[in-house]
Amino acid sequence: MKRHGSKDATVTMRDVAETSGFSPATVSIVLNNAPLARYIAPATKKRIEETAKKLGYRPNAMARFLRSNRSHSVGVMIFDISDPFCTPVLRGIENALYQCSYVPIFADAHNQRNRFERYLEMLLDRHIEALIVVANWLFVDIHLLADIGKRNIPAATIGCELPGDTVSSIVVDNEAGGRLALEHLYQLGHRKIAFIRGPKMLFDTAPRWRGIQKFANSAGFEIDPALVVQLPDSLDPNSGFENGQRCTDELLQKKKRFTALLAFDDLTAFGAIRALTKAGLKVPEQCSVIGFDDVPFSLLATPSLTTVRQPLEAMGGLAVNVIMEGVNANLEKREVSIARHRTNPELVIRESTRAVALSGADD
Repeated sequence: MKRHGSKDATVTMRDVAETSGFSPATVSIVLNNAPLARYIAPATKKRIEETAKKLGYRPNAMARFLRSNRSHSVGVMIFDISDPFCTPVLRGIENALYQCSYVPIFADAHNQRNRFERYLEMLLDRHIEALIVVANWLFVDIHLLADIGKRNIPAATIGCELPGDTVSSIVVDNEAGGRLALEHLYQLGHRKIAFIRGPKMLFDTAPRWRGIQKFANSAGFEIDPALVVQLPDSLDPNSGFENGQRCTDELLQKKKRFTALLAFDDLTAFGAIRALTKAGLKVPEQCSVIGFDDVPFSLLATPSLTTVRQPLEAMGGLAVNVIMEGVNANLEKREVSIARHRTNPELVIRESTRAVALSGADD
């Protein structure tokens, strides 16, 4: 018998059995919460559990996996952990998995397709029970998840919808968000509005622009094509800041006055504010700026950024709910249903927008 007082000793079920006075079979049933546990007296269960706790017994995760073929782990694939978009999403995922007694296995693809492919293989080799992918600009070029359904592993993407019926998705209602952004500027009296559209390759770009156009049509507001520029396609999600500067410089070089700028996302908005400031224009006194996402830096910026908030942490938690429903369906031999959730955006008004100055209003 192992010495329980030894720092290096591993407490086994047999140790718990000898100390508690019950058979190893009974102890195993109780500590593994096996189906037969319901036939064991509550007093017996309590004594075994208290003994296990006193001795410092910890289940052997590998042994448990070999018995049940369940790893109680979820793969979480990130394309670039330095992307500010990821931080609250990952917090939501981690917290929800903790509540479910599941362990996340995080993998950062560093915006590299080959790294994504290799990590996906490694996660599957570790017998994850489900997969969550926090998508970004690179994800549009990834079609590897089509095989996930064949393995009967529940999967969900956050920030992107995939065609087909094998992967669930959680996205914000981008169209509604685009509408909220333009409506805010319009209600402040702005009519000379510049726009920095998202990259053509990105899933979010088209619906956000559609929401902007729909509001413009309903309000009788004409979007000036000369005041519309587009972010270039890029594999670096953090390029938004630099490209936001470049796009704003391009708008300023046209010498066509605008009193507000609607940026594709918060990083683009930060870059736009930098370019406007360098050009001698004050935000928001001479030009209001609005972003999209509400990344953590938005509140800390100077001026603090008005933005359209995605409920990023809640989206992470919702993704966990979706994949856990799939895990439970597999355990109960039910068909795994594919879910497509669209969360509602929220306008967050801060210091970077204000009513248009009378001298800049259109009569």
